Amino acid sequence: MGPAELVQAAAMARRFYLEGKSKIQIAEEFGVSRFKVARVLETALERDLVRIEIRVPSELDAERSDALRARYGLRHAVVVESPADAPPAFGGQTPPEDAADPENLGEVAADLLGELVAEGDVLGLAWGRSTIHMAAALHRLPPCTVVQLTGVYDAGTADRGSVEAVRRAADVAGGEAHPIYAPMLLPDSATAEALRRQTGIARAFDYFDKVTVACVSIGSWEPGVSTVYDMLTEQEREHYASLGAAAEMSAHLFDAEGRRIGRDLGERCITVEADRLRRIPEVVAIAGGRRKAAAIGAVLRSGLVTSLVTDTAAADHLLLETGPGPRPALDRADPDGA
Repeated sequence: MGPAELVQAAAMARRFYLEGKSKIQIAEEFGVSRFKVARVLETALERDLVRIEIRVPSELDAERSDALRARYGLRHAVVVESPADAPPAFGGQTPPEDAADPENLGEVAADLLGELVAEGDVLGLAWGRSTIHMAAALHRLPPCTVVQLTGVYDAGTADRGSVEAVRRAADVAGGEAHPIYAPMLLPDSATAEALRRQTGIARAFDYFDKVTVACVSIGSWEPGVSTVYDMLTEQEREHYASLGAAAEMSAHLFDAEGRRIGRDLGERCITVEADRLRRIPEVVAIAGGRRKAAAIGAVLRSGLVTSLVTDTAAADHLLLETGPGPRPALDRADPDGA
């Protein structure tokens, strides 16, 4: 391109990319055809006269997010920087590579919910450290009703956990709150059924079929990473491990292929049923860290989750070390009849 062509190409590119003018408007201004404008703009890109840069906030990984969404057929996937990828704070140390940053995941999930929830929706929140951090980070929600989807890990800390998360979200939205003041896991199914009939809990359960957006956490089947695992006896843990337990979400257990196992456990729990979860239009899971990566993959294969907020450590495992696999329509039968 000669100097006159370069000057003209730069002017056309400025009109198109910076001033937002159409190719027809540019053609009229310069007295050429719109096809000529299109060729000049294309040449400007080829000759590096124009550089297009797509930038997102540094903590978001757009490339991994899009790859994860496509591979697992998700509606939304948002991948944030793992703690191990981030520079250590002044005087601090880099966190372990298998660790997740629940506060960072929660903040991004809060922003995502601000996009997904519409006025009049019913937002469901399941127990989990990530969902608690998400609720704490909420700063905008359209007017909506907020309902708790599971009981609490420890009834003695209810006001500092999921109950407070439900109240916090409802306060931000200016809507009704329907918390559940009951443990997630009960000694037997009869006790659980009796609690489900209590007025406050029954009122929350009545909203389950109305939930339009749900927010859940995912745990691996190991101590400290699964709420349910930590609440069971050693004998019960061994039993569900023998069935292939690899992940849990909202007190539902899954094997590595995403099939539900251990129906008897669900009968002892105060939680939204898996069939009801499947009917919710938008189910957002929040989980990260390499330690949880295999569990996240298992839950994604269950078909119960439509969107995911995770980090680069888990995303790399999901993209490189595992395949999406089938999404089973039926649950695997428990050989013990559970």
